[in-house]
Amino acid sequence: MAGGASASGAAGNAVRIVVAGDAKTGKSSLIVTAAAENFPSSVPPVLQPTRLPEDLYPDRVPVTIIDTPSSPENGSRLIEELRRADAVVLTYACDRPETLDRLSTYWLPELRRLEVRVPVIVVGCMLDKRGDQQPVSLEQVMSPIMQQFREIETCIECSAVNHIQIPEVFYYAQKAVLHPTAPLFDQEQQVLKPRCVKCFNAPLQPSEIVGVKRVVQEKLREGVDDRGLTLTGFLFLHALFIEKGRLETTWTVLRKFGYNNEIRLRDDQLPPPVKKFPDQVVFSVLLKPVLLQEEALRSVKEAINAFEGDGALRSAELEDLFSTAPENPFNEAPYVEAAEKTALGGLSLDGFLSLWALMTLLDPIRSVETLIYIGYGGDPSSATRVTRRRRLDRKKQQSERTVYQCFVFGPKESGKSALLNSYIGRPFPEEYIPTIGDRYAVNVVDQPSGLRKTLVLREIPEEGVKELLSKKDALAACDVAVFVHDSSLAKTLLLSCYDLLLYDVQSDVCWRWFWIVKECDKDFACLMRGDCDIPHLLWENIDNESNRYARGCCQSREATGYEVPCLIVAAKDDLDPYLTEIQDSTRVSQDMGIEAPIPLSTKLGDFSNIFHRIVRAAEHPHLSIPETSAGKSLGAAVTVVGLAAYRVYAARRNSSS
Repeated sequence: MAGGASASGAAGNAVRIVVAGDAKTGKSSLIVTAAAENFPSSVPPVLQPTRLPEDLYPDRVPVTIIDTPSSPENGSRLIEELRRADAVVLTYACDRPETLDRLSTYWLPELRRLEVRVPVIVVGCMLDKRGDQQPVSLEQVMSPIMQQFREIETCIECSAVNHIQIPEVFYYAQKAVLHPTAPLFDQEQQVLKPRCVKCFNAPLQPSEIVGVKRVVQEKLREGVDDRGLTLTGFLFLHALFIEKGRLETTWTVLRKFGYNNEIRLRDDQLPPPVKKFPDQVVFSVLLKPVLLQEEALRSVKEAINAFEGDGALRSAELEDLFSTAPENPFNEAPYVEAAEKTALGGLSLDGFLSLWALMTLLDPIRSVETLIYIGYGGDPSSATRVTRRRRLDRKKQQSERTVYQCFVFGPKESGKSALLNSYIGRPFPEEYIPTIGDRYAVNVVDQPSGLRKTLVLREIPEEGVKELLSKKDALAACDVAVFVHDSSLAKTLLLSCYDLLLYDVQSDVCWRWFWIVKECDKDFACLMRGDCDIPHLLWENIDNESNRYARGCCQSREATGYEVPCLIVAAKDDLDPYLTEIQDSTRVSQDMGIEAPIPLSTKLGDFSNIFHRIVRAAEHPHLSIPETSAGKSLGAAVTVVGLAAYRVYAARRNSSS
């Protein structure tokens, strides 16, 4: 957001007001008269920053006024000042109608182009120069402009010579920053916005409303009862405050309840970031069908009741549920396409709860914040829990987590996206569409035991593997790693194995060997002929120091305890199999000491219980871990997987010669 309205309004710091407009419209005279309370006999082309006294206005917040040049050669300076503004005062000359026209044809569109999203005060200067023979109604002139440009907070005319309404100009500008209208009031509907209504859902004592009780009762009979103001009356009262320009009263109430200028909860109203180890995750303990009946989540219960009708939460119902939140989080990436939907685009109950589990997994603070927005009145810190460490799960040979995350690796066109699509009920795509960036799919998996687990699939594009695995804790959040290869084509297993090969090679020098091998992948004929010796390239192209670093990486991965169960998926089982590819993948899984490759066909809907098997591997984290002579470690499996894949290609080459 350009400008500083948010920060200034929330913290009560100095307000920075930038004055802009056409040349000779009275900008500098307006500023000098406001500061000195006298009309200047002469003013420089552009004033230095001017600070008004703190006690000039009731809020006692310092105001700094910035004059700006109008000449084109100083355009960059003007742009810089506008982008730093908390509020903008746009001036026009009352005796020059063309300067008023320029507000809607140039200045206001320019503010939008620059993305300067701050309150705007339109000021007609030199009121004394406009003749009385043609009286003009300011409301009549400005109403069309204000309808088009909602960022205009107030319009006012003034005269520096006669000292008419000069202090009011900057009072309104300061007030627009400290007590903005836009977050509270819908100008078109003339009602409080839903988020503002929700924030006011708090009782008042009769003694606090004696002064306004009579006014409300005269206008709205149901606004008052024997105990005082009803919620309807309270909301009507604040709508009246806003209509009369008494926004500071409404903002006082909002800030009392912990809201900032964007009507978002301040950080001090939210639980602090959870302290946890990288292999621990945060999960929600509230949004479960059983607990929903016990917690104070009336709005959520009402939304859940909507499922009882057609079994889905329609788009309008979902928007209504989140109407009191700053935004609908499920309309944003990565959530918007991550869950199963009905034929009409509705969200099932499992889909809704799955998306919430995903949001809690990826952004716990936002999950709790959104829960408060939609009606949770309990202790925010009780809304989530932290799992125990996966290292302890392995020691106990069982995981008690209810949400698991699976990383899906594999080369392009191997079937990763089709696997995710099938998981959330999407039709099989007839054309290949590459995945750009990480993608998630989340759903509920019913176990044979009757327990229900939420499984999150995260597709890792081939281009993103290097960046992901270059991070120290890359696999800390991963409960299961699945490697997908196309069983109908040669070489895809080796490509999938590259994902493992990458994990322990972190330095720039160490990456050299990977890209050398990758070059060979452009034409696998060199591998088939035996002209390319992977083990030779792997180590001979790295100097001794980097060699020691690579081995140290391998040892450090074992020390972190992030060993991850692994599964190999032989995708596209509906196509004619490439027999040696099947044999190769089986041999590699045997060398790794993990489950045999799982054949499946997403096109035919034959999934071989893959999602249950992923959950089962996550529930028993001590199993399905690649075995090496050094122990069970995904990091230590690097050489095993890479060389095992190479050996099967070498064997094929030897047998064919």
